[in-house]
Amino acid sequence: MKNSVQKFGKFLSAMVMPNIGALIAFGFLAALFIDTGWMPNEGFNSMVGPMLTYLIPVLIASTGGRMIGGDRGRVVGAIAVIGAIMSNTSITMLMAAMVIGPLAGLCIKKFDEAMDGHMPAGFEMLINNFSAGIIGMLLAMLGYLVIGPVMSAILGVMSAGVNTLVEKELLPLVAVFIEPAKVLFLNNAINHGIFTPIATAQAAEAGKSIMYMLEPNPGPGLGVLLAYMFFCKDKATKDSAPGAVIIHLLGGIHEIYFPYILMNPLVIVAPIAGSIVGIFWFNMTGCGLVGPASPGSIIAYMMMTPGPDMVKVIAGVLLSAGVSFAIASVLVKMAGGKSLEEAQSEMAAMKAQAKGETVVPGTIEKASEIKKIIFACDAGMGSSAMGATKFRNRIKAHRPDITVKNTSVDNIPADCDIAVVQATLADRAKKSAPQAQLITIGNFLADPALDALYVQLTTGDAPAAPAGENTDIVIPDVPVKKQVIIAKGVHLGQKPVSKEEAIQAAGEMLAKLGYVDETYIDAMQEREKLVSTYIGMGVAIPHGTTQAKGTVKKTGIVFFQYPDGVDFGAEKAQLVFGIAGIGDEHLDLLSKLCTLLEDPARLETLKTTDDVDWVLEQLS
Repeated sequence: MKNSVQKFGKFLSAMVMPNIGALIAFGFLAALFIDTGWMPNEGFNSMVGPMLTYLIPVLIASTGGRMIGGDRGRVVGAIAVIGAIMSNTSITMLMAAMVIGPLAGLCIKKFDEAMDGHMPAGFEMLINNFSAGIIGMLLAMLGYLVIGPVMSAILGVMSAGVNTLVEKELLPLVAVFIEPAKVLFLNNAINHGIFTPIATAQAAEAGKSIMYMLEPNPGPGLGVLLAYMFFCKDKATKDSAPGAVIIHLLGGIHEIYFPYILMNPLVIVAPIAGSIVGIFWFNMTGCGLVGPASPGSIIAYMMMTPGPDMVKVIAGVLLSAGVSFAIASVLVKMAGGKSLEEAQSEMAAMKAQAKGETVVPGTIEKASEIKKIIFACDAGMGSSAMGATKFRNRIKAHRPDITVKNTSVDNIPADCDIAVVQATLADRAKKSAPQAQLITIGNFLADPALDALYVQLTTGDAPAAPAGENTDIVIPDVPVKKQVIIAKGVHLGQKPVSKEEAIQAAGEMLAKLGYVDETYIDAMQEREKLVSTYIGMGVAIPHGTTQAKGTVKKTGIVFFQYPDGVDFGAEKAQLVFGIAGIGDEHLDLLSKLCTLLEDPARLETLKTTDDVDWVLEQLS
């Protein structure tokens, strides 16, 4: 049942989360320019209503249509939701958009499946365009006559229920359900699938809504982490808490505190109590946010707070944190000395034991053949992104052939070799990526299974490099700042050559600029024969052997761009960086390059640009 709820909630939130930017834009406009805003402005205020009434439902419906029916589903979903919107423009049709968007995608998908293989030659474009238009028109009429009115009635009932809770001062009791559900990774489903539609309707009428404040409040989780930071008996867990506080409070990634509760389930009482007190305070003082605080950081929380409510909201967060801290401190002191890692491993083992499985954290098969690792969480936006970034930086120096990315658990790509997920999401991961080897963890940032995976990928059955030859480039967490690339070392728009010629050109340029002796060029060719310097994503970093470092005069890097690519074995490198380094002086540029690789748009521009100054700006 939990998996079904998670999957349904994920489906709902997946329509909202890609469009959070639009909701935030609406929130900023409302906070700043409505009649009661920070800087009232009639002209800018005129954009608030259309955004809420038309733009946001169209975006959500088109996203839902695309999820089911691809690009054609996106178009039909956008057409269809207009009918629901026009049935009642006095409310925001978010819920109607969540229904009619996927319905539109399903209809066009079924039509395309029925026409597959039966499309008359030469009439493909005509049939595709007319089918999308006709189906969209019919669904828009259905939305106007049925879906819009039904959703209006449902929203009215839900809003009345919330208003009743507010009037009866019972709203704080929803915390009894919110905090346990969050720990079970239902946070996105609750926040974006349930609260956001209700809150958006309330904000349209009153300019703000307390419903935006319920799930993202960072106070309850902050109290738990502070309790572990000051009173935990296990040193490793205690030492991990300060970093978790920063990630939770400033980064807004609430998943970071879930394992701290799972290791001692009784601690759940603390965030529940903290959330109850916070909601009671917000309700009593009439607080509300103008838009969704996503992610749930104190920064986002404050940015969505109207000016007159700022002090009251800060006080509510502090009250939540204080109550949670007071209760959690007692419970943490009473707890045994079990470590966070032990709790995470035990949780995974108990789950596997119930299914007749045996868990050996990080155990994988054919480590040398692993090419793609996916970190997956429920939404694919917060904790998995951090985990992927950290593991990517950790393993890149030893296994540059491995791609490490993140996504949502229901969208793991088919070419994934290893999927890393929280233990509670294992079942969904297996359905999403049955071909992948599964690594279950309790924490994306510090988990014994990740340590075991790292060890096996770097020392297991991976190809052994000659001693000292695969460890001469390491990207540190804190790079050394030094300018090591100049305009004369940047050569763009080069014609295709062989791998050996590309390495030769890079070596000769290093020598010409005075970075190395001529003998270093031969060392670069020898290095390539030992282990390929192609690191993936169209990038190669040829350099000399460790023994050749004595021929390096000063640190320098040259850059050759080959838009058509140079064959490095089975891959093509459009970007070739020739490297000559003394100590760690060249590592700042490599660190920047790693950051650049995570930005597809800038990476593609780097492969084709003819602007030397732009290249230097990106790499300097």
